[in-house]
Amino acid sequence: MKVEKRFHPSSFLIHPCFLPMATTSTRIRRHVNAPRADVYRALLDARAVATWMVPIGMTSHVHVFDAREGGLFRISLTYDEPTGTGKTTAHTDTYHGHFVKLVPNEQVVEVMEFETANGAMRGEMIVRFTLTDADGGTDVFAVHDNLPPGLSPADNEIGWQMALEKLAAFVEAGQNK
Repeated sequence: MKVEKRFHPSSFLIHPCFLPMATTSTRIRRHVNAPRADVYRALLDARAVATWMVPIGMTSHVHVFDAREGGLFRISLTYDEPTGTGKTTAHTDTYHGHFVKLVPNEQVVEVMEFETANGAMRGEMIVRFTLTDADGGTDVFAVHDNLPPGLSPADNEIGWQMALEKLAAFVEAGQNK
């Protein structure tokens, strides 16, 4: 005897726990008048990162920076004025992470997380830098995915705009050669 199994159409619906979570992202593009190799080098040099990857009004301190796939980094950004509110301490944002993927002169992928007691600021974030040739220089496309719910996407975008402006100025001045 053959038993035929019938399924109700609702049995094919996907339970919400299996759906991808909505993520908040920042996407920024900036042209740099320099070759991709120079820009790539500035993404992976601790001294360069301390100079450009910090919003205006803050100072960067690179504690650890091992620029290789799987290599770790830890960076603190401290407000220059005591009115700034930090995520880690009263006036400092500290984050740590690791390099996930490095494609020479093309892409850098990092996973990072704030060091904070504030649950709204916790969670792994992914940052991707993609470099392409454009107009005699390099287009840098930066994507910052999985922003924690307590981080304002608008503020994050402003910070990234500042940082990429500083990256362009740093590389175009030939400071990373």
